[in-house]
Amino acid sequence: MTKADIVANISEKLGMEKGDVQATIESFMDEVKTSLESGDNVYLRGFGSFVVKTRAEKTGRNISKNTTIKIPAHNIPAFKPAKIFVEGVKTNVEVK
Repeated sequence: MTKADIVANISEKLGMEKGDVQATIESFMDEVKTSLESGDNVYLRGFGSFVVKTRAEKTGRNISKNTTIKIPAHNIPAFKPAKIFVEGVKTNVEVK
């Protein structure tokens, strides 16, 4: 499902203009990005959490030059689904 599909589905369900729904979704995504960039986590009860995870420093390998490189510690965004969300997916989606 793409962002356009989400906008179309919400617009159809709520009877709103697609432009208004798209602006709302864009604003939501901007708020989540801004919050994570400032180091704050975003918690959505019943859905999940957008959190900032810290990756430790590690040693990597450059295979083409056969050398080791040092990868510094860094932060990455992550999503942790809520338990009720995980249970819903487990019970409703068939294993392929």
